[in-house]
Amino acid sequence: MKPRIPTLEDRREADKARAKRSALKALRKTRKAAEIADVKLSEWEGEFLGSVEVRVERYGRAFRDPEKGGPGTALSMLQAQKLKEIAGKAKGQKSGIRRKPFGYGR
Repeated sequence: MKPRIPTLEDRREADKARAKRSALKALRKTRKAAEIADVKLSEWEGEFLGSVEVRVERYGRAFRDPEKGGPGTALSMLQAQKLKEIAGKAKGQKSGIRRKPFGYGR
């Protein structure tokens, strides 16, 4: 019996499932890192992690507008940015966007 060649639809479903698993893993890892480091997350950050996790589990992605993220992603660009900031806070890094100073000699 020949193995079945996956169709385009099968590959899309596999990509969606992979993105969902990856996003859930990142959310849970960030929450656990904050708990282990004993970092106090703000009420908003805790609610953000919880609500995004619920939406990803239920719908497979946490945003509705396709312009906010790629077709194979589970988090929008801004949600991914916030998740990175919360993860950095759990690791003890400074928050905010890193920018190079202006000018040549600085």
